[in-house]
Amino acid sequence: MRWATIQTGSLRFRLLVGAAVWIALALAVAGFILASLFGDHVRQRFEAELANHLEQLAAALEPDADGRPTLRQPLSDPRFRRPLSGLYWQVGGAGDSFLRSRSLWDGVLALPADEVADGEIHHHVVAGPAGQPLTVLERSVVLPERPDPYRIAVGADHEELAQVTRAFNLTLTLSLGVLAATLILAALVQVEVGLKPLSRLRFELTEVRAGRKKRFAEAMPTEIQPLVEDLNALLAHADEIIGRGRLQAGNLAHALKTNLAVLANEAGALDERNARAVGAGIVHRVNILCRHVDHHMARARAAAARGVPGISTPVAGCVSALVRVMGKLHAAAMLEIAIDVAPEHVFAGEREDLDEMLGNLVDNACKWARHRVAVASRIDAQGLLSITVDDDGPGLPEGRRDIVLSPGVRLDESVPGSGLGLAVVRDLARLYGGDIRLADSPLGGLRVELRLPSAED
Repeated sequence: MRWATIQTGSLRFRLLVGAAVWIALALAVAGFILASLFGDHVRQRFEAELANHLEQLAAALEPDADGRPTLRQPLSDPRFRRPLSGLYWQVGGAGDSFLRSRSLWDGVLALPADEVADGEIHHHVVAGPAGQPLTVLERSVVLPERPDPYRIAVGADHEELAQVTRAFNLTLTLSLGVLAATLILAALVQVEVGLKPLSRLRFELTEVRAGRKKRFAEAMPTEIQPLVEDLNALLAHADEIIGRGRLQAGNLAHALKTNLAVLANEAGALDERNARAVGAGIVHRVNILCRHVDHHMARARAAAARGVPGISTPVAGCVSALVRVMGKLHAAAMLEIAIDVAPEHVFAGEREDLDEMLGNLVDNACKWARHRVAVASRIDAQGLLSITVDDDGPGLPEGRRDIVLSPGVRLDESVPGSGLGLAVVRDLARLYGGDIRLADSPLGGLRVELRLPSAED
């Protein structure tokens, strides 16, 4: 496995630091809990051992011939017989001299003067013969032929308890340290293995950028595979845009070349006798050229805007503005233009493209209408925005409807235009994933239905 350099701020660094912090924190808490549990356990065992010695002392205690306390047999632990061994016992009573273990030498346990009921065990911390702290268990014992109870006590040095606890804590610390190092090393291996697909993805991206591959071909884990699929879709979309751009550039070049050739011929035939007629033809060809340029520019803009999130255009405002313009442009016809567009209907695309499409449709309807034009919108069953433009003109036979959608086709040369209007609308609508459809209008003329993606969908 090749280890990558860990840089501050990298994903690898963040994962390792996070893992190390949590491992250290978890092991520190676990160590504290284990040390506390072990300390409590050792303390309980320590006091249980003292209690056993105390019971053994009480069982071995008996009066002698003079009624004074004595032991039938020495206690079993040899430390009671070794001076200053750390384990001590003593027996005392009111006004009596003390009976004590050899380990106390010539010292005594300075017990507090408290009342000890029969069978009750008291816990004390007192100073030992060398000044060290001792834990002492004390109880009272009543012997035959003596009404007053004896106080018996067993004590042990705290240092023994501390040594055991320190030894355990040292072992625990070393063990947890080794465990922490092992876990951090395991986290490092896990991070390297987990991030390996990202390294492969980076290599694949380098191959794509270098042109050695067209797509990301290697299968990735389920968490990264959607990203790979999105990148492949983006590359496919880019190829589609490039191909469409080349096609549009070729179409535009062909249209410009053809009309420029006609312009050149007409300019060569221009003289004083036919200046007016040829000039009108030149103006007509220039208008056609402008329409072709506008057409292809609109297609390029729509192709770039398609699929971009956040782009939306309210339909009502666009239709109202167009109707005001068309009312002035076709004022001589005295047309009634009705609008039925809901304020919440929003087109998921550029305002310029919607103006281009609706402008062509409304202008075409006004050219052919006798008295009335109607513009309405709705959301259809597929969730698409449907905008209908109706007129009460002569209409269009069903067999000729597909013909007018071809670029440059004009069914009536007496009506001004270039024959690009409906073709432009269809091309733009399809670029956005929509379309247009021609049908009979309830007003008696032609209905054009424009279907576009809706921002509410």
